[in-house]
Amino acid sequence: MNINILIQKGAKILRNKFIKSAQLDSEILMAKVLERDRKYVILNSDKVVHQNHLSDFKKLIKERSNRKPIAQIIKKKFFWNSEFLINKYTLIPRPDTELIVESALKFSKNRNELNILDIGVGSGCILLSILKERKKFYGTGIDISRDCLNITKLNAINLNLSSRLRLYKSNVDKFNIGKYDLIVSNPPYIDKLNLRYLEKDVVGFEPRQALYGGLDGLSEIRKVIKKSSELIKKNGKLILEIGFDQKNRVIKILKKKGFYINSTQKDLAKNDRCIVCTKIT
Repeated sequence: MNINILIQKGAKILRNKFIKSAQLDSEILMAKVLERDRKYVILNSDKVVHQNHLSDFKKLIKERSNRKPIAQIIKKKFFWNSEFLINKYTLIPRPDTELIVESALKFSKNRNELNILDIGVGSGCILLSILKERKKFYGTGIDISRDCLNITKLNAINLNLSSRLRLYKSNVDKFNIGKYDLIVSNPPYIDKLNLRYLEKDVVGFEPRQALYGGLDGLSEIRKVIKKSSELIKKNGKLILEIGFDQKNRVIKILKKKGFYINSTQKDLAKNDRCIVCTKIT
């Protein structure tokens, strides 16, 4: 069978499982099997697929039909302007999180040097995206997961950013190294009630510790704000991702810790998703 026939068969299986991106996912998985990009697959749709590739493709389609995220199957995800390696221990980078990068770059456009801390660095997508754009900035990333730090290290190597990056295995409460001009974080912020209603693609496969923010969804956010208030320089910026219904509660916590609210940013669905603030006291 040729590439096109197999892609259509794969897409049909995925559509029967109510996967909206069935056609695209099938093309991506074929590209993965053939070790080519999606453009090659589309432009060479009449090429015959070898038997060993056929069995690999069927296996990947089955994984996706069981709702395993496409990014976890192919072990990478595009974010901002780079491709990042991911694994089952890292939260899959999402377009909404690019708001943090965008806000950081706007704030720093006239700055020559900046010392940045990323709390809960995960795959490194936020911190490394900023460092790639700003050649004289230095970054520190912390995470409680050694597996996440290892992935961040690999991504830094791939992007030639290792020389400007330090990584520490630590939870937010115990980290006390350095003072920072900018702190960024996408902490876990899903509350107990909403955790059970997440799509199976998310709750069934992504790391719970990167999602669950306690009973009210704010337990990790409180820790990040408290630690940021200690580690940030006066007039330094904190850029924080939040849940769609958390803006007012988070702003209240920030003000109590001496932060002035510069702005809130809305995501692609027009929900409040990112708070930019300055440490003033």
